[in-house]
Amino acid sequence: MDDHDNRVTLTVDSLEYGGWKSVEITADLERQFRTFKLDITWQWPGQTSVRRIRPGAPCEVRIGNDLVLTGYVFKAPASYDGRQISLSIEGSSKTQDLVDCAATNKPSQWHQQSLLRIVEDLASSYGGQVVSEIPETARLGSHTIVPGETVFQSIDRLLTLLRVFSTDDAQGRVVLARPGSAGRASDVLELGKNILSANAPMDYSQVFSEYRVIGQQKGTDQKSGAAVSEVEAVSADLGFKRRRTTVINEGMQITPELALQRANWESATRMGKALTTTYQVQGWRQANGDLWRHNTLVRVKDPVLEVDGDMLISKVVYSLSEQGSVTTLQVAPPHTFDANPTPPKKA
Repeated sequence: MDDHDNRVTLTVDSLEYGGWKSVEITADLERQFRTFKLDITWQWPGQTSVRRIRPGAPCEVRIGNDLVLTGYVFKAPASYDGRQISLSIEGSSKTQDLVDCAATNKPSQWHQQSLLRIVEDLASSYGGQVVSEIPETARLGSHTIVPGETVFQSIDRLLTLLRVFSTDDAQGRVVLARPGSAGRASDVLELGKNILSANAPMDYSQVFSEYRVIGQQKGTDQKSGAAVSEVEAVSADLGFKRRRTTVINEGMQITPELALQRANWESATRMGKALTTTYQVQGWRQANGDLWRHNTLVRVKDPVLEVDGDMLISKVVYSLSEQGSVTTLQVAPPHTFDANPTPPKKA
């Protein structure tokens, strides 16, 4: 494949910068913003002097013609002496502002609104845009900003209640996503062929045999407050060999149906994260020229873990060093991020 297809460029103020010594670009379903770190040469091709890139500048990062990140430069440290200058540029997606900055919407409460509408309102206070890849949700009775919480902390309370996950896209927008909504990888991850190395922590410290979700629900004209004020639901895994119970106190108003769905979601999600594995492959692109991307399904053949089936790519790191270009892929069972999962049976 032509080296130009993998040339990393940073665009700031209509100028393209290249000539990197090292590259690290990360997209992760567990985080709300992509990040990049680029170590650069002191002189750009075609230019005779260094042009400073200042923190706070809007930017775009591309691999070849593929846009992979839209956001801002956050750090631009420089080290130099009489012979050379070393520059490093770090930045992240536009959505980092939603993670860092306080929710200040006025009014600060919503009644009988959909998840999408509330998230759009919260994100718009910092110019954020929202894309939804999920079916429309039921309208929520109410949602109120907690004083001092960030925009994403407020959003995350909604996502957890409705068992939805969000990420960002290459344009720097919030994406309400479903597992695999970004498509399917064309290549197979296969040990002995394209997998350079693998790491499977198999950490079961947060896996339990029983998940109890407790909360409260307001009374209505049809139901007395005493009858519905206390809500509890349990999801139990009879295959677990010893008793381990965790109690999740849902702070928002919750129905018995939502409580049970939350309990089932906790069970499946925690098991899925325990089965998360990290693989490294050479290069940033698949055989058909597509970049490896997160939130895509990929077939994995790994006889060490006795896996031969579809997994979800939850994290992608493109890196360039003296050893060449490498993609690090974190994969998990698709049910890990499913809104209504069927908890897997444990061995």
